[in-house]
Amino acid sequence: MSDDDKKDDGGLALNELKDTRPSNESDGDDDWDEPPTDIPDKPRSAQDLEAVYDIPVRVSAVLGKSSMQVHELLKLGRGAVVELDRKVGEAIDIYVNDRLVARGEVVVVDDRLGITMTEIIKTQNKS
Repeated sequence: MSDDDKKDDGGLALNELKDTRPSNESDGDDDWDEPPTDIPDKPRSAQDLEAVYDIPVRVSAVLGKSSMQVHELLKLGRGAVVELDRKVGEAIDIYVNDRLVARGEVVVVDDRLGITMTEIIKTQNKS
């Protein structure tokens, strides 16, 4: 048995693997970054988004942040006040899956806290 006919872990002979390439593929280095040219550019519709409607996301509203040393953290107890980096009435940050997407204000809805979005943060595409 020649080296070319030895079986790999998948059970195919190396010669069989070499012959599985489509006849229109070249033997040279292929440019994998190039998008396929046979797919037409079509505008996306609302139907295209239906596949993602049921994916859960995590929404967080951050009132403010603070930093302290561990020994200060260990001294905190019931009733301790931690000063945040925001002033009363200042907009809070709204995150979706740890990405800043909006800013808003705290509101009371019935007996619960809520947020009203006042600004949508536009991000630049990284293309």
